[in-house]
Amino acid sequence: MRIDLSGKRVLVTGGSRGIGSALCRAFSEAGARVAVHYGRSREAAENLASDIGGGAMTFGAPLDEIAATEKLFDDVLEAFGGLDVLVNNAGVAVESPISKDVLAYAADWDYTMAVNLRASGLLSRRAIQAFRQNDPTGGRMIHIASRAAFRGDTEDLVAYAASKGGIVSMSRTIARAYGREKIVSFVIAPGWVRTDMAEEGIELYGEEFLTKDNALEGMALPEDVAPMVLLLASGLADHATGTSIDINSGSYVR
Repeated sequence: MRIDLSGKRVLVTGGSRGIGSALCRAFSEAGARVAVHYGRSREAAENLASDIGGGAMTFGAPLDEIAATEKLFDDVLEAFGGLDVLVNNAGVAVESPISKDVLAYAADWDYTMAVNLRASGLLSRRAIQAFRQNDPTGGRMIHIASRAAFRGDTEDLVAYAASKGGIVSMSRTIARAYGREKIVSFVIAPGWVRTDMAEEGIELYGEEFLTKDNALEGMALPEDVAPMVLLLASGLADHATGTSIDINSGSYVR
């Protein structure tokens, strides 16, 4: 089965690196026009957009800022003339031990929630409004959460796990509330994937420690996440709306 997304307009947040970069490449290869969002990695985003072609464009925005998040969506709509698929992929994992000063600890929570959850909610709101203009095709959104949403995480990543749990609840609510308008919503919940974030963990703990619970050997690659995201974006799995799909090498089985 070949997934053809020709003519589709896709926004991928956090598209310059890691999973986001692999998704941008896969969407472009399937024929979609891709809006590559970046936070700080402008050069990487521009190089990626140039490499994948197909009318791909870059859009920079700090997702912890409300006005910047709104402007991101405005800029994409203006450049692309609409949107068919939103992928909420951008995220941060701030290690925050409970020994921190309460204000510093709270600041870590605020930043994590702003980027991981609030920005996804704001962009999803705008996507719903944009998808309503796509009658009768509607639109699709895929949210990249984490296995931490279901099994929890380490003691220093309480806020991260909580934010990803919020993503799951948000997606399910969108799926139930807007399905009759042909607006569907899905969650992908990866485990460890070989990205820059994972490399930091490998340096601290070692790859063997991070993958010791995996049923499969080794660590997943960003390219291992992309096929499922494309399937969900294609419209071939719309009746699975509201679902969460694990891509965690069997390290946590629900």
